Amino acid sequence: MTYIETLGANAKASEKALRCASTQEKNNALAAIASAIEENTDNILAANAKDLEAAKENGISPVMQDRLRLTAERIKGIADGVRDVIKLEDPVGSADFCSVRPNGMRITKVRVPLGVIGIIFESRPNVTVDAAVLCLKAGNVVILRGGKEAYNSNNILCSIMRDAISSCGFPADAVQFVDDTTREVTTQLMKCSKYLDVLIPRGGAGLIRAVKENASVPVIETGVGNCHVYVDESADYDMAVNIVDNGKTQRPSVCNAVESLLVHEKIADKILPLIKKRLDEHNVEIRGCKRTAEILGECVVPAAEDDYAKEFLDYIISVKVVSGIDEAIEHIARYSTGHSECIVTNDLANAEKFKNEVDSAAVYVNASTRFTDGGMFGFGAEIGISTQKLHARGPMGLRELTSMKYLIDGNGQIR
Repeated sequence: MTYIETLGANAKASEKALRCASTQEKNNALAAIASAIEENTDNILAANAKDLEAAKENGISPVMQDRLRLTAERIKGIADGVRDVIKLEDPVGSADFCSVRPNGMRITKVRVPLGVIGIIFESRPNVTVDAAVLCLKAGNVVILRGGKEAYNSNNILCSIMRDAISSCGFPADAVQFVDDTTREVTTQLMKCSKYLDVLIPRGGAGLIRAVKENASVPVIETGVGNCHVYVDESADYDMAVNIVDNGKTQRPSVCNAVESLLVHEKIADKILPLIKKRLDEHNVEIRGCKRTAEILGECVVPAAEDDYAKEFLDYIISVKVVSGIDEAIEHIARYSTGHSECIVTNDLANAEKFKNEVDSAAVYVNASTRFTDGGMFGFGAEIGISTQKLHARGPMGLRELTSMKYLIDGNGQIR
């Protein structure tokens, strides 16, 4: 058996314990995880310090270092997030459909765990805990493969969670950590269809592409967000400035941050200087079209073709002046990753047109794309944002970590 096959076999052996666990039993395990994380704050910070030191030595950008950094406050936030999951409704066993057939058979469609979930992710150590507790609450076992840049942080968090769930009577192998970060082992995980039921990648475009190209396990694609804001001719200027600023600078390293700005040509002369003034407070680099440069001057870096398709995850934004809503929608259709798009407008017809014609997981009218988040939608914690159409789309919470099963009760019916 290979290393990954051993992890897979251990996961399969643990599956029944989670699948058949009651909500209270799962919540008890999550409560133990939350307490253990807080109790081990100093140990977690020490492990994270090693990762941060290595990140600096390897020239990782300050924005990406912030994704990696843990503080006592952030660790408390992770523990509180686990407790928030405890409060969420358990989807397992809920009935989506029930009917009685003419022959007397009763058919009930209920939610059941997906089974064994593999998650490959980058940078953010909080994902280690978020992913594990969501999988556990939905009755799944999980194999976690984090990025090498967060190796020490992920390792200790996984160890803490394994001890916590074991203390509650669950097999420790319901949560496993891939401690070999080589490409070969990661590829083995992508192809471990004998044991894994689904694979979820969380990270940048390169990771998503590698998983899609190499996996033989079914994949739920998440994460890559080339998100757009289109400022329409009728837009309120203050609103537009606030939405663009919030979308770009509030947290530029996340998938729902704004990467591209489209502005109607009739208001470009007036609105672009206002937006630039706000973005200058964060030293945002503007990569723009020829018309953008004519309006804003030499500060604009000429945009290359691929700048409009890029997820910067940094204080950089691409800008294009467009003739109107049709060109904006065409531009989005060409370059978007299907994550989140926004129109700022006071024109009801244009608002409806944008919502109907833009084919992304989340489409906003007059609100920041930073709200594409399970918690902000009222769904609670999430495993990621799905940008595909099967098996889930948009924020993926507990319900999206389950599948369906039909239960048929009869009294001797034959066909």
